[in-house]
Amino acid sequence: MKPEELKLAQDSLILIRPMADQIAKSFYLHLFEIAPRTMRLFTGDMDRQGIMLMTSLDLAVQGLGDMESVMPSVHALGERHYSYGVKPEYYQSAVESFVWSLEQHLGDQFTAELREAWRMAFQALADAMLSVYDAQ
Repeated sequence: MKPEELKLAQDSLILIRPMADQIAKSFYLHLFEIAPRTMRLFTGDMDRQGIMLMTSLDLAVQGLGDMESVMPSVHALGERHYSYGVKPEYYQSAVESFVWSLEQHLGDQFTAELREAWRMAFQALADAMLSVYDAQ
């Protein structure tokens, strides 16, 4: 990820935080629409799940400039996803759904550059989580 893409994603967190709960809800609805098999993975409180998603993403994106500092947390998250039965092919659907959700909520503020920055950021995190699968 290029430094300017990282900065763009990090700077946009100020726009995302006030609507994080709506973004999370849209994310899951879209994910379940494009990847219905993922629905069985979620049996708990979806509002709580959304809070955890957005908090984790916020912290991870803030730390992407120093991957060494966030890697233990990202790997632990990958291990939990592996233990829940998340399949590697679901990650691409998650990337797509999150970018789609941001676009829905940010509207005109979600420029092509910001879209690419978030796609790269989410993909970097997904790739780091997927590295856990190689060790299994």
